[in-house]
Amino acid sequence: MSDCLFCRIITKQIPAAIVYESPTLLAFDDIHPQATTHVLIIPKEHISTLNDAKAQHKELLGDLVLAAQEIAKKRGHGDDGYRVVMNCNRDGGQTVFHIHLHLLAGRHFSWPPG
Repeated sequence: MSDCLFCRIITKQIPAAIVYESPTLLAFDDIHPQATTHVLIIPKEHISTLNDAKAQHKELLGDLVLAAQEIAKKRGHGDDGYRVVMNCNRDGGQTVFHIHLHLLAGRHFSWPPG
């Protein structure tokens, strides 16, 4: 999608601090971090919201979680802990309509989130 911010990052039309890349995923530092580590992990396939994911996306969705695990460990947060968040639609906090997983670490998180 030519007007999607994340699709434009995938195609390198917009620069990003890329921290992980696979054939199906891209991860980069969030430009407005909410923690010491705040990485966005996105599929290279455009899927607007979690509601748009289909059965054929099961492996891709699992890959998002495994990438978060790998990045957290590489950044030294595997033992201390980290949070992964996926927002869906406006009331769920989604602002970019291309599914993405937030990886947050490096500080203590309380529950419930705000």
